Amino acid sequence: MAARSTASRAALPSLLVNEFVFHEGDRPFYAIVKDVKGKVATLQTLKDYSHHKNNVWGITSRNREQNFALNLLMDPEVDFVTLLGQAGTGKTLLTLASGLMQTLEYKVYSEIIMTRVTVPVGEDIGFLPGTEEEKMTPWMGALEDNLDVLMKTDDEAGDWGRAATADLIRSRIKVKSLNFMRGRTFINKYLIIDEAQNLTPKQMKTLITRAGPGTKVVCLGNIAQIDTPYLTEGSSGLTYVVDRFKGWGTAGTSRSRAGSARGWRITRPKCSDHPHPRPLSQGRGRRPRMRNASRKGGKALPLPWERAGVRVSRPQLRGD
Repeated sequence: MAARSTASRAALPSLLVNEFVFHEGDRPFYAIVKDVKGKVATLQTLKDYSHHKNNVWGITSRNREQNFALNLLMDPEVDFVTLLGQAGTGKTLLTLASGLMQTLEYKVYSEIIMTRVTVPVGEDIGFLPGTEEEKMTPWMGALEDNLDVLMKTDDEAGDWGRAATADLIRSRIKVKSLNFMRGRTFINKYLIIDEAQNLTPKQMKTLITRAGPGTKVVCLGNIAQIDTPYLTEGSSGLTYVVDRFKGWGTAGTSRSRAGSARGWRITRPKCSDHPHPRPLSQGRGRRPRMRNASRKGGKALPLPWERAGVRVSRPQLRGD
């Protein structure tokens, strides 16, 4: 059970719900704001997913930002998560590991649904044969690459055991096309929206409104890698959704640190001793507000709580 504590807002102004607070030093401190009433903020310490005993499907966090992301992904009370970061920061891997753990081990969700907009980087290769899922297969290379990593977490299972695990995992993951989402309702699903920076605000709204009771939506993207020619950082659906969900207490945004996820050390998952997560909360609240740092002479001025030795992690919309 994570510990809770209260802190005065006199030294830490404008703290909002679901804002991460951390202090580096001899005794590091990582917490998330759970409640704000007047000048008093209630903080809850984060679970340390960098320790092997807290691994998620054999995956552990490699830095502070990935630990923030796993705390959001594994929290059943947070039903909307946005992960931003450059290529190689582990967005898809962490999301899939969390989805598999909560679908196959905790039984919170019935299946994982993954979708993305089919925007080519170069020239279009034309029409693809097959069913809807077969047509989407070439676009889901990231899914296959990360599943290969996650299915190697148990070396003691043998070839037969790994094959059985692979069949079980693939039976719980469905790949859907964005073109056929209109009118659908997903109940108790783990919905992953990959390459969300290429979505328009209208498309993003269409996808998010598909979520029914018990569904968790995770948006992944890098705002600096927009392939759609008529979208910019300001008009992207990813920017739109982060801005629109600023007032929701059951939504969170995390930005991953660059160059930290290539080459994972895999540990065997030990899930039998994990407590069953609590059911999804239907409550709504507030979440962090984005604010630009003031500048003078080309350098960002230290904020009040930074001068006091405490840092606050906020959502970032622009790529490095």
